[in-house]
Amino acid sequence: MMFLEFFIWGAWFVTLGTFLFNNLGANGSQTAMAFSTQSWGAIIAPFIIGLIADRFINAEKILGILHLLGAFLMYQMYNSTDFTSFYPYVLGYMIAYMPTLALVNSISFNQMEDPEKEFSLIRVWGTVGWILAGLSISFLFHWDSPEQIEQGLLRNTFLVTAIASAVLGLYSFTLPKTPPKYDKKDKVDLGTILGLDALRLLKDRNFLIFFISSVLICIPLAFYYQTTNPFLAEIGVNNPTGKMAIGQVSEVIFMLLLPVFFKRFGFKITILVAMLAWVIRYILFAYGNAGELAFMLIIGIALHGICYDFFFVSGQIYTDSKAGEKVKSAAQGLITLATYGVGMLIGFWVAGKITDYYLLSESVHNWQGVWLLPAAFALLVMILFSIFFRNEEVRYKEE
Repeated sequence: MMFLEFFIWGAWFVTLGTFLFNNLGANGSQTAMAFSTQSWGAIIAPFIIGLIADRFINAEKILGILHLLGAFLMYQMYNSTDFTSFYPYVLGYMIAYMPTLALVNSISFNQMEDPEKEFSLIRVWGTVGWILAGLSISFLFHWDSPEQIEQGLLRNTFLVTAIASAVLGLYSFTLPKTPPKYDKKDKVDLGTILGLDALRLLKDRNFLIFFISSVLICIPLAFYYQTTNPFLAEIGVNNPTGKMAIGQVSEVIFMLLLPVFFKRFGFKITILVAMLAWVIRYILFAYGNAGELAFMLIIGIALHGICYDFFFVSGQIYTDSKAGEKVKSAAQGLITLATYGVGMLIGFWVAGKITDYYLLSESVHNWQGVWLLPAAFALLVMILFSIFFRNEEVRYKEE
């Protein structure tokens, strides 16, 4: 289940920007609209989970329904020939897909006796799925090569994803039963669904600084997801999608190193190292190239583990430590809504505008200008966080 869940995401989302620019003639703003569907999906997901999955339908059944719907929408994306017809399908798809991220976790946790020890062994197969999707596109099918992009074969990623979605949709109905968590007679509390119960945590100065920093750091994060693959393809890097899978390998490695680093240096230093990694990554992208300086691009991609794990995973630990038992889930939901929802929504829009601004000709960008801006922004966020966040001890749980 986990393998297919993230294979599905990695098989099309990484190369989406390249496909839109080269095959549908989309500009930066239109590309931003397409990527922003992830954020809209993240914003809408709590309603689907809170109002439907948690109250009326077994998680494995709604997972199957959403992935079968996703297979249909993905096939329509495969058949689309212009951005106008493509956009409604990608929007519908992400609204259907984003809730499944929570559903696969619910199904997994429901079968475990000791989730804190067992879950990572299951979740890692999702990362393996994402990696193999990227390697298949680059090294097995070569759909991201200049010749095949020109022939329009990159659209096959949507067909593969549609097939994988259909397989997971059907397979989901065979998964162990995971019934709704709440009684159908329970009152629907919109505030709880959206994580608004956790808003009181913002009265804590440190948590407020962390919350604002989380939203702001998602702006440069959006540049990575939206712009890296088109950037690598445009400057002539071979097998760009496969090389981007290095980022997921790095994610696994630094996930294992995080507990050690967190215990040794504490939360504030861990977050600052993550922010510094964003700055270094984008500077490497700005000055690297597909020739002698290609190693700079590889290092930039390999920093993904620090950029993502050290900020988001340690942020989840910090949020868990600050929230009481009653609002732990609400607090995590609030952070997710703020980052993947609001923060990345703004980030995708900004990345689209910046990419359009630095378009020099029909198919050539001033990439140095594009990448130096998120580097500068990440540096600003890092400086502000270092000044205003007061160091405090955060206990890392290993049970």
